[in-house]
Amino acid sequence: MGGSVYTLRDGADQPYASAVAGRVGGHRRTRLYGRLDCPSALRALARGQYATQRVFFADEATAVSAGYRPCSVCLPAAYRQWRVGRPEGTS
Repeated sequence: MGGSVYTLRDGADQPYASAVAGRVGGHRRTRLYGRLDCPSALRALARGQYATQRVFFADEATAVSAGYRPCSVCLPAAYRQWRVGRPEGTS
């Protein structure tokens, strides 16, 4: 009997099948990533939003490689570091 198969995104933001669940969730349209238990993401999911744009990554490094930024709600330290380090005029 086979196990579960999860669809994750790689560092080029391309989907691939994985036997291991993602540890980081993201939002494809806003290009942000965060913890799977992020209060902001959970509220959006509860309102019926967000689910169609939800993506998953194996880890934070992969999300960053794919061009996603950290969530300011659930990853405030990583967000502050990203905010300070980004080039002027980018979002």
